[in-house]
Amino acid sequence: MTVFRKKDVSELIAHATPLKRTLRTWDLTFLGIGAIIGTGIFVLTGKGALTAGPGLSLSFLIAAVCCGFAGLCYAEFASMAPVAGSAYTYSYIAFGEIVAFIIGWDLILEYALGAATVSVGWSGYFVNLLANLGIHLPAAITAAVGTTPGVTSYFNLPAFLIVILITWIISIGITQTKRVNDTMVLIKLTVIILFIVCTVWYVHPGNWHPFNPYGWYSFHNGTASGIIPAASIVFFSFIGFDAVSSSAEETINPSKTLPRGILMSLLISTVLYITMTLIMTGVVKYKVFAKYLNAPILAVLAQTGQTWLSIIVSIGAILGMTTVILVQLYGQSRISYSMSRDGLFPKMFGEVKPKYQTPFKGTWFFGIITALAAGLVNLNILSELVNIGTLTAFILVSAGVLWMRHAQPDLHRGFRAPGVPVTPIVAIAFCVMLVAGLNWETWVRFVVWLIISMFIYFGYSKRHSKLDREGEK
Repeated sequence: MTVFRKKDVSELIAHATPLKRTLRTWDLTFLGIGAIIGTGIFVLTGKGALTAGPGLSLSFLIAAVCCGFAGLCYAEFASMAPVAGSAYTYSYIAFGEIVAFIIGWDLILEYALGAATVSVGWSGYFVNLLANLGIHLPAAITAAVGTTPGVTSYFNLPAFLIVILITWIISIGITQTKRVNDTMVLIKLTVIILFIVCTVWYVHPGNWHPFNPYGWYSFHNGTASGIIPAASIVFFSFIGFDAVSSSAEETINPSKTLPRGILMSLLISTVLYITMTLIMTGVVKYKVFAKYLNAPILAVLAQTGQTWLSIIVSIGAILGMTTVILVQLYGQSRISYSMSRDGLFPKMFGEVKPKYQTPFKGTWFFGIITALAAGLVNLNILSELVNIGTLTAFILVSAGVLWMRHAQPDLHRGFRAPGVPVTPIVAIAFCVMLVAGLNWETWVRFVVWLIISMFIYFGYSKRHSKLDREGEK
């Protein structure tokens, strides 16, 4: 069937890219850290602690292990096919065009909703920082309609503006994007280390008891609680490391540097997440975070009397979430670029502006849509779609490694995931477990999104596919 036609790896590698190669191992590591460390530490730890108690550290570990096994599979694919597109391109190679289109469409949703959701969290910290400095913005322009009960709001202007600013940075070149990201990640890491050094002395081991108050999976007050549901929540923290693999055509020696960047960013981020979680639940009894859901770190600072750190932490949170938005918008632009180059999206998304050597129009198209979503839409009901979309991508990439080892065992691989077939099977099992922690409404919305993708594929993409045109010649 033509819908399952596949790309040839050797032809992909032979393709000359118009994008500029400038990224090295540490740039990719910082890109991964920029994507991972942000919302997880500065926002999700509060909700996660209420769901799992001090056992949240195990939830982060489970999510990290899931991403770690998937990351090994991503690293193998990245070394085997060092081209832009991430899971979309890998699925095209392993399973064929229709599967690739579905996952590409899925990734666009992941990056758009992810960036929009994080920008809303960014807006909250930014507004609080301004308030601490004596500047008060009207509530009407700091949240979407219906976001905050009892508060009249119309548009989240700070969230809209930060997405537009980052879109501009990404659109004018990868060198500028790299410099901005590297600088912000260094500042963010400095703030996190400062927080750890200043608060670790206030840890009371008694606050860790009971360590696992809700078990591995249970229902508490009508909602899923425990370590597994919390892992499904904090999994959002790790979303974005896969965007590192989207930078393949802008990376120097990608078959070696991409695997290193992916795995190093995951390792560093996991250590920091677990350390921060243990300190926060050790300083403050986990139930206290109910009063600090939007800024859980402030609960620790209030408990220790270190309010002088609050402004520094707010700046770190703002920069942390800025890098997350940047990497997700960057990944989104490269996915749409790859799909356009293959004919599955209109040509506009694949046009590279010679002055900047970036897919300029496509970057701005999705950047504006994401900015409007951040400003106008109540994203609370949609944020879990990001998790299910990412988990689906992880499952396909892991399954793809299994299939490619069987179908093309002699294909050159600059990095081979250890322990195959166990590694990809474990990655798939962890992903399925985390999907089980999501609610049924998320599944319904996900299915609707996939149905929309089928209308677009059969209505436009299948007929304009580059492989389809080549087959007719």
